[in-house]
Amino acid sequence: MTGLVADWLGAACLTAGALLSLAAGIGVLRFPDVLDRMHAATKPQVLGVLLLLAGVALRLRTASDVGMLVLVAVFQLATAPVAAQMVGRAAYRSGRVDRALLDTDELADR
Repeated sequence: MTGLVADWLGAACLTAGALLSLAAGIGVLRFPDVLDRMHAATKPQVLGVLLLLAGVALRLRTASDVGMLVLVAVFQLATAPVAAQMVGRAAYRSGRVDRALLDTDELADR
């Protein structure tokens, strides 16, 4: 009985993760500026990948597979914010960010 519950939870995680990843992809295509696209490329995409990994872990349930999935999740959590930071800084330095949209401009010359 617990295997059936884990399978249903895994299916729910896989479905939710796929929908969040789809929303991230649509957001990257549809949002108008770099900062909005950066937001769409990181937040829902990371949560979507983590849900997909949780769904796969609930389906596989072996220690070696779950260990590998945990490593993928850790690397995803470590690289996505750094990539977003680099994209944001590059966009700011190249003048592609509308500074009127910024609440605080910490990179401006004083």
